[in-house]
Amino acid sequence: MGGEGSMAGANVSLKNNRNQLSKRKHRKALGGSYADIELKEFPKASEKQLKEIKEKIQKENRRARLWQLMVFMLLIIIIGLLIFNL
Repeated sequence: MGGEGSMAGANVSLKNNRNQLSKRKHRKALGGSYADIELKEFPKASEKQLKEIKEKIQKENRRARLWQLMVFMLLIIIIGLLIFNL
């Protein structure tokens, strides 16, 4: 009859899960709690600082995008010259 192999696999899976339940208590001691950890306090940024940071990031992104475009165009030109000169 069909499906017997899948039922055997399901039984093995259930048995393995049952075995893992008994081992979970032992592993629980290895886990930690974050209740006693103090979080770092960072200074809050003002609106002016946030605006300056935003403008700086945008400027860097524009410069990076321009660089990528120049490299891409240079590669296209080189590939085009190689194709048409052969």
